[in-house]
Order: sequence, then C-alpha cells, then structure tokens
Amino acid sequence: MTQPPLRIGVDLIEIERVRRALERHPSGFRDRCFTEAERAYCDSKPNPAQHYAGRFAAKEAIGKALGSGVYFTWKEIEIRGRPKPGVHLSGRTGRFAERMGAGPIELSMTHSRELAAAIAVILQAEDFDPATATDGRTAWREAKQG
Repeated sequence: MTQPPLRIGVDLIEIERVRRALERHPSGFRDRCFTEAERAYCDSKPNPAQHYAGRFAAKEAIGKALGSGVYFTWKEIEIRGRPKPGVHLSGRTGRFAERMGAGPIELSMTHSRELAAAIAVILQAEDFDPATATDGRTAWREAKQG
C-alpha cells in the first residue's frame, strides 16, 4: 500500500471550552491530556487556558495527520520547545507513526482571545520503504502489540 509523502492535519478549538474543562476537572483534564512538562509550561503563563488549548489543538492536528483517528493517547503526543514548537511521539502512537512511515513533524500553532489553532505537516521518513506499508488499522494493531 502506497503512503503519501506528505500528511496534513489541522484543528481549531474554542479557548473557552478548554477553560471550562480546566475549571470543572482541574486535575483530570490536565493529567489525562498533557505531560508534566506541558503542564509546567502552560501553568507558568498568565492565561494558561490559551496555551493548553494550543497544545490540545496541536495534538488533534497531529492525530489527524497520522490518520490514527481517536486511537492515539493524548500524553503520547508531547508538544515541546520554544519559540518553534517541536513534537515528541512515544508509546503506541510513536510505534504507529513509524509503521505508517512518518518522518519529521512540522507544527504551527496560533491563538486569538477566543480560538486556538494548529496545523501539523508530517513528511515521509527518508528511510521508509513504501513496500512495507500497511493500512492504518493493521499498523495500529501492530503498534498496540509492541
């Protein structure tokens, strides 16, 4: 199965929606969706909800670009770095990305007062052999098995 050399995902979220999730479930939402480093970064900002929303949108955009649907685990996609954001994939999500031939992930995030948005562009890995590619469901099953 031939994999595209370029994958794109985009997401847009209302910051108020994230703010409400943080207020209603302060630990649950933060702990379920964000790594310790992401929480430390967002909590250090004057308006944490904006930064949580940006990272949440980025994780959604990456999941869409990977084509993994709702199968990825939030904390297995970590948004790192400043001023240019970087991405670290781990666990099943990282293994899935490898099996799908994902290479470098370029990420752009932005926010206004009301909205946060992110776009992820995933290039095909240079050493990926398209002849070894599988469909997304098979790749996800293989990633779950280790």
